[in-house]
Amino acid sequence: MRHIELNLHTALLASSALIMVGLPLQASDQDHRIEASAKSSYNFKTYLKGDHIKVESEDGVVTLKGTVAHDYHKSLAQDTVAGLPGVKRVDNQLTIVGDQPSEHSDGWMTMKVKGVLAFHRNVSATATEVNTENGVVTLTGKADSEAQKQLTGEYAKDVEGVTEVRNHLVVTKGAHRTMGEKVDDTSITAQVKSALLFHKSTHALATKVVTKDGVVTLHGEAKNAAERDLVSKLAEDINGVKRVVNQMTVKPS
Repeated sequence: MRHIELNLHTALLASSALIMVGLPLQASDQDHRIEASAKSSYNFKTYLKGDHIKVESEDGVVTLKGTVAHDYHKSLAQDTVAGLPGVKRVDNQLTIVGDQPSEHSDGWMTMKVKGVLAFHRNVSATATEVNTENGVVTLTGKADSEAQKQLTGEYAKDVEGVTEVRNHLVVTKGAHRTMGEKVDDTSITAQVKSALLFHKSTHALATKVVTKDGVVTLHGEAKNAAERDLVSKLAEDINGVKRVVNQMTVKPS
């Protein structure tokens, strides 16, 4: 009888030890998945590939360390990681390297225009040169259609501080990039948020963005129906978006 009791006692101790060891292992596995998912996300491999970002996760709390080239890269990294499964909080310790243009300066506007064009799929940031002088933006390079040329001009004009756009893009077939790579949901959400902040028509809106299987759902409040429709239009033109469900309400007049 004593032999059986000892065996039961030993089994209970072994089970307790496994549980105590297993819990941190499970948490560690989840943290590893978060770190790996961040690094393999579309945004990290595309927009942030030239930056030096270290992603560290502990019990779902993610710390971002390292350096980025632009201020919006810092927020893009945070928004991308924040949307990953299992992430509870993001501690963004990223620092910006190099001389940064002052807000509303010509250099700042050029950076914002390039950022806007990078996120939208129906224009080509790589085929468009952007120069700004005294708030006047000049676009040179190539577009693959007249519609793309006009849309590029519209997006540039909608950046805060831009007073005029001189659109000298030349229409040439094959200028637009092709996006063959699948874009993950968390990258789509982060891009939509960044694009809405870059456009002066929508930057002040408190818009909640949720993406599932490429379908973007928008929540929040718009000033009017036109503003609500514009948010949909901008979101639909983000890389990887299949469809937009706009559940934003219109502020009562």
